[in-house]
Amino acid sequence: PLAPGSGSGGSDLPAVLCPRRKAASASAAGVGYDFDLNCYRVDVSRETSTFFIISSVSRETFFSSFFSFCKFSIETARKCDILNKKTDRKRVGKVAKIVAIVNQKGGVGKTTTCVNLAAALKYLGKRVLLCDFDPQANATSGMGVDKSTSNGVYDVLINGVDAAKAIVATPYGDVLPSSKALAGGGVEMIELADRQFLLRNALNGVRENYDYIFIDCPPSLELLTLNALCAADSLLVPLQGEYYALEGLSDLMNTVRIVRRNMNPRLQIEGVLLTMFDGRTNLAIQVAQEVKRFFPGKVYATVIPRNIRLSEAPSHGKPITAYDRTCRGAEAYLSLANEFLKKNV
Repeated sequence: PLAPGSGSGGSDLPAVLCPRRKAASASAAGVGYDFDLNCYRVDVSRETSTFFIISSVSRETFFSSFFSFCKFSIETARKCDILNKKTDRKRVGKVAKIVAIVNQKGGVGKTTTCVNLAAALKYLGKRVLLCDFDPQANATSGMGVDKSTSNGVYDVLINGVDAAKAIVATPYGDVLPSSKALAGGGVEMIELADRQFLLRNALNGVRENYDYIFIDCPPSLELLTLNALCAADSLLVPLQGEYYALEGLSDLMNTVRIVRRNMNPRLQIEGVLLTMFDGRTNLAIQVAQEVKRFFPGKVYATVIPRNIRLSEAPSHGKPITAYDRTCRGAEAYLSLANEFLKKNV
């Protein structure tokens, strides 16, 4: 079934997977699957490569003869991507999961959640990076980093600075800081190629160094937020127990559907977190019930209560676990961190 031809020079085209020409259709090829009588190049060694003309044979006969003739080594089989896919899953599992903390409504606890969840995971022994993608840079100062630091996420995206060099280490987790310069970054990005993927490309260079990367998003649906959605594997949505928060959530889901369909098909909802929750009010309870109906299985059992210590901690440049480990706010975020880890085993 296989008639060897002749050729010279090595080729990086793996056999079977990369035909030089594809059949227009299975019926046009005259066989029961999508193979034409085309040429495939097979790397037999560095010095020698062979062409095979594939005649109209069954799929089973072709593969049987092919592997018998080539006597593939393990290295060659891996190059052709025909080994068990567990190897790929193991490799992917070593890079950080990127979680964007997003809600276009302001004042719902995005930055507070980003800072304190990252710090709580660091407290539990995880390698964490907080990427402050909000021009207000509140997450930067909340982690004890100076907003006027020389390099930040703006320089990484616009000026080509290496992300690893811009990261600042703190006792509460690493930070990719923001600054007020990022406010004009959305306008400057418009003229750049692949502008919606700038953040993803920057974070890909440091993903292997962390278990989790959290992105603190601005309170709007603009190009900066779009970059965060394209870079993220999942979204964590803080939600205050008020009616306006539900309206904003509906708009956000519409945006997520568009991004998932056109730019980031792997984007998922990590969870919805109820913040500034006051269980004494009927409105908060009704909002919680409505959200659970809309996102079954996605609403965290942990709720973040109103707590004055959570409001005080940023003025000291510390997350709540460092400012007051015993307060209700700290206990809530540690509980959230444990719940988050259980969902990401």
